[in-house]
Amino acid sequence: MPSPFSPTSSLVIEKPITAVLGPTNTGKTHFALERMSAHSTGMIGLPLRLLAREVYDKMVERKGVRAVALVTGEEKIIPPSARYWICTVEAMPLERKVSFLAIDEVQLAADAERGRIFTDRLLHARGQHETLFLGSDTMIPILKRLVPDIGFVSRERFSTLEYIGHKKVTRLPRRSAIVAFSADSVYSIAELIRRQRGGAAVVMGALSPRTRNAQADLYNNGEVDYLVATDAIGMGLNMDIDHVAFAAGRKFDGRNARFLYPAEVGQIAGRAGRHIRNGTWGPTADCGPFNEELIEQVEDHRFEAVHALQWRNPNLQFQSVPALLNSLETKPPREELVRARMDDDEDALRRLLHRHDIRDSAKGGAALKLLWEVCQVPDFRKVTPDQHAVMLGEIYHQLLDGGQIPEPFTAAQLEKLNRLDGDVDALSNRIAHVRTWTYLSHRPGWLERAGHWQDMARGIEDALSDALHEKLTQRFIDRRTSVLLKKLKDDEPLLAGVTEDGEVIVEGEFVGRLLGFQFILDPRAKGPHAKAVRFAALKALRPELAARAAALAAAQFHEFSLREGGTVWWRQSVIATLSKGPQPLRPNFKLEAVEHLPPQSLPLIEERVRDFIADRVENLAGPLVSLQKAVNEVSESPEALGPKARGVAFRLVENFGAISRNQISGDVKALEQDERAKLRKLGIRFGEYTLHMPALLKPAPAHFLALLWALWEDKDPDAYQVPQAGATSVPNDKETPAAFYFASGYRPSGNRAVRIDMLERLAGEVRTARDASGREGFEGNAKMMSLVGCSGEDFESILQSLGFKKATITREVPKAKLLKKSAETAEEPSAAEAAPAPNDSGDMPAEQIAESPAISTAIVDDHAAPPAVPQTDDAEAATAPATGEAAEAVSGEAAPAEATTAETTTAQPAEEPVETETVEVTVWRWMPPRPKADRRPRGKPQAARGAEGEGQKGPRKGGKPKFEGKGEGRGKGPRKGGKPQDKGPRTFSSERPRREKEPDPNSPFAVLAALKGKD
Repeated sequence: MPSPFSPTSSLVIEKPITAVLGPTNTGKTHFALERMSAHSTGMIGLPLRLLAREVYDKMVERKGVRAVALVTGEEKIIPPSARYWICTVEAMPLERKVSFLAIDEVQLAADAERGRIFTDRLLHARGQHETLFLGSDTMIPILKRLVPDIGFVSRERFSTLEYIGHKKVTRLPRRSAIVAFSADSVYSIAELIRRQRGGAAVVMGALSPRTRNAQADLYNNGEVDYLVATDAIGMGLNMDIDHVAFAAGRKFDGRNARFLYPAEVGQIAGRAGRHIRNGTWGPTADCGPFNEELIEQVEDHRFEAVHALQWRNPNLQFQSVPALLNSLETKPPREELVRARMDDDEDALRRLLHRHDIRDSAKGGAALKLLWEVCQVPDFRKVTPDQHAVMLGEIYHQLLDGGQIPEPFTAAQLEKLNRLDGDVDALSNRIAHVRTWTYLSHRPGWLERAGHWQDMARGIEDALSDALHEKLTQRFIDRRTSVLLKKLKDDEPLLAGVTEDGEVIVEGEFVGRLLGFQFILDPRAKGPHAKAVRFAALKALRPELAARAAALAAAQFHEFSLREGGTVWWRQSVIATLSKGPQPLRPNFKLEAVEHLPPQSLPLIEERVRDFIADRVENLAGPLVSLQKAVNEVSESPEALGPKARGVAFRLVENFGAISRNQISGDVKALEQDERAKLRKLGIRFGEYTLHMPALLKPAPAHFLALLWALWEDKDPDAYQVPQAGATSVPNDKETPAAFYFASGYRPSGNRAVRIDMLERLAGEVRTARDASGREGFEGNAKMMSLVGCSGEDFESILQSLGFKKATITREVPKAKLLKKSAETAEEPSAAEAAPAPNDSGDMPAEQIAESPAISTAIVDDHAAPPAVPQTDDAEAATAPATGEAAEAVSGEAAPAEATTAETTTAQPAEEPVETETVEVTVWRWMPPRPKADRRPRGKPQAARGAEGEGQKGPRKGGKPKFEGKGEGRGKGPRKGGKPQDKGPRTFSSERPRREKEPDPNSPFAVLAALKGKD
């Protein structure tokens, strides 16, 4: 079956004049173009400049640019060999004879504003061989009466039109056109749609053709899904509209505000649905519901027939002013015609004739005809009639006086308009002014270089139109959203890129940032269209994400980093987070933001991240890993750990490399020397207070182990603050678990948490000081405080946590010594400074003992106490008076040195007596805590405590009784008087008491020693 649009179809026109009538979306205009293309020459009159431009482009595609002319009131493109003329109805050059002629939308002949022009074309415009009238079937009765020899072709709508009731503007479906009847309403609705739905195109009759075309293209190309327009879209504009929504049911027709006619509603609503796709329509915004009768008329395309057409006498008389006015008032020759109301040109004529200068100049003939032609200049500016008349009067005088409009005047007017600043209203006003000069430049003979001024006016209008289009787009369209939605709708590939800063650019628009594999949407993308922007961005980022996944799977370990909170970073972004694993040294992890990665890349990424974490464990906790392997290894090899050593090592592993010696004192005491040596070889140091691994006390391993502890204990990794690198001690936060401090390489000690190696060095300083001071106690010094980085109460709390108690004693010192005490303390190095440094395991080699000045002095002194230097490399054998946490190595306190210099010192020559003075000195003494089972209530007699200790072997519980003077022994029963007398500091010794000898009166040193003993 041949196409109904083909000139050879069953719709071949047999009569010279034919009316092709039907509702919208019946293909009437397309049919007319097919018929015109079949003729050698043709002309078609269209109701709108925008529609004329659209049809012109289509004919250029068919016949070529040299064969097609475009003629409107403001634009003329006339090639020398033009054969087909596309015109607005008002601008049709009827003096040209063509084979085919068509008039579109002939029902507008009944329009009160423009109807007279359409009526004139119906009555007088004819093609030499074929004439077509296109329009609504409401014209059938009147066309039969006006054109007796006319044929009719009826066309049915390709799709149906359905009324769906009222919908909110924000709930309208996509591909909707919202029709309003004022510029303010159009702008307010467009702004609402931009905020809620991404934006809308704007089409109004007040816009220039170029701006309207650009806005219509935004909608037709799918960059936006909504169109806000005036009723101009009802006049044959072919746009892809699915739903038409009326924002109002009334309009201002130039003179009065009135309700829309049913035929007008049908004409506008008929824009919904293209070709065979059905359309819908209904009210929105403040428009109330339409009545049932009107809805039925629109859906069935049944409207009241047109009974009369607007008419004005086309044969005007210019002999005189009265003759012209009378000819304008001539009554219609037929009853089907009604005299049109006064139009703008007639109104301007009457206003100008009230001016004496104009009336005197235009008395008749050519001057009066020129005045009438000037009055036909359209009021593009939409100003008041008087303002428009003033401009027309000025143009008339210039034309009458000089025959043409002077070029300086024209140049000055256009120069004032050649500006691109301002808002939408300012640009629209300038465009209206330029359109006036564009119209004037196309009037034959009115401007001396008409072509030049036409080009100049066209250039200014195009520049202003482009600026206006850009302003409208910026104001009413989210450009980014519109571009992305168009690409998504067309399923076209999206051009995307990621800058060095992670900015994601899709189709030239910034949409967010890509951090690792996590896409962060631009916060300015809000509302319903934010989801569309995210979807478009992720679609465009698929190649980039796949490339990053491949790069991550092949990344080297130095490209990764492990940071706070157990996060794994790659390329300055988080890719994984550590979590608790099956073992303390085997944490698990969770990949971050990988939901958009290719599924096949995930196993490779997981394997690479797992390898990196294993590498971190091996490098930062290597000694602990080796220790764990030794624990798990059960073999008969001499190098393998025995059961007891494995038990100690296991405890150390589960405590992340550091544990208080007191907690495993029994296990440590049970170790043989060869087992200890194996553990030392694995990096363990048997400290006086803590078993630890010195290699794990460095900042990086310490931070890592603190993280592993938090993961293993199901704690927040950021809940506790790891001590700063280089700090020897930090305040002891009571809310922080002690195990966390141990894992970080610190030991809670009183008010401070002290780094484990610094605490062991402090213990060494204390041993040296105790050896030098004897049983009366040692004094704290600046070096001890510097080791732990604190003084005052904090330092005292540390010593107290180590088992020492503060006491105040009196001491006889020479006055000279008292004066020089501070200087001597600063100049003479302490025993700790003169002692040799420990080896890598933290222990002191035996071969270095003799080289130490402090130690060698103690050894060669025959009258001093036994040396307190370890003869092995274990801290538990370092001193005889061991601490409470090393008590398993010694069974009691070493006897303090009781120097009897009177017996061993050779006779010295008599010297002058030294003047002394008594001072109070604060000293520290070892006060080990008694076992809880043997503690007695406060106030129990001393004799009872002594009696309870009799008959026991080994060390007495609760400490050994003190020897009180010459005649008292141990446990001789309770003293009279109840509470025992305080006779100074109590000391304990496992050695037999030495027989006291009288000091040599000739030796000052012996005298001083005796005095010291009495103190």
